[in-house]
Amino acid sequence: MSADAPGEGGDYVTDLVRQHDRDRYLSTLFAPEDKRPALFALYAFNVEVSRVREIVSEPLPGEMRLQYWRDLLHGDAMAFSGHPVAEALARAIARYNWPRKALLDLIEARTFDLYDDPMPSVADLEGYAGETSSALMRLASLALADGADPGGSDAVGHAGVAYALAGILRALPWAVGRGQVFLPVDLMNRHGLTRESLLARQVGEPLRAVLADVRALARSHMDAARRAAESAPPAVRMAMTPAALVEPYLAASERAASDPFRMAVDISPLRRIWTLWRASRQAR
Repeated sequence: MSADAPGEGGDYVTDLVRQHDRDRYLSTLFAPEDKRPALFALYAFNVEVSRVREIVSEPLPGEMRLQYWRDLLHGDAMAFSGHPVAEALARAIARYNWPRKALLDLIEARTFDLYDDPMPSVADLEGYAGETSSALMRLASLALADGADPGGSDAVGHAGVAYALAGILRALPWAVGRGQVFLPVDLMNRHGLTRESLLARQVGEPLRAVLADVRALARSHMDAARRAAESAPPAVRMAMTPAALVEPYLAASERAASDPFRMAVDISPLRRIWTLWRASRQAR
């Protein structure tokens, strides 16, 4: 199977997304077939940079891995690097006029993941989500519009933030287990939740209040995304497909409120597929 062709096996780029980013993998299967190689390349790049913390034991090797991607994006050798994700990404950049700055900003945002510093504020969290999740939706919309600018930056901006916030809620036990605090410090201070009690997995009213506020923030962004998407072209709405899972994930988070460290914040595989399929049909 070629590096461009999506499929269940044999293709490194596609399989990387299938194994580590199931939501975006499934949403891509519902996209137009000729756009799937670029979308898989984009999401595989995201997997490569977002998983650096999992692969390294210290920040310095992680910084070196991120610098590798910065160097590739700053240079002209991506298409000949020998790295299947870099080569697929280079083809997508050339074909769909993707701005490399957006990819470089995504790498810069992911530097936060390498350290145990807490997220300072809600504004910082929204910025982080915008440069990662929203940026992916924006670049996807460019590919789905054949490289033209389809507009809709407000729609994908809000949708990306909402999707990232839902992801942070889902990943709470995993992130806390490795010493990371994505919950904003200003929000934690408002409700009397300390970093120490969070890392100790103490479940009480302060934690529940913070998580409820994050869910409310995600729903606020999702409402804004829906309003903006009403006048957006199909390419933008298709790029937003993963955000269809935001509300099901938030509902799952509410069900797990009694013990968010032990109860899974997830939905069934069948519901995930059906939700993404319905959203992709409505986007056309």
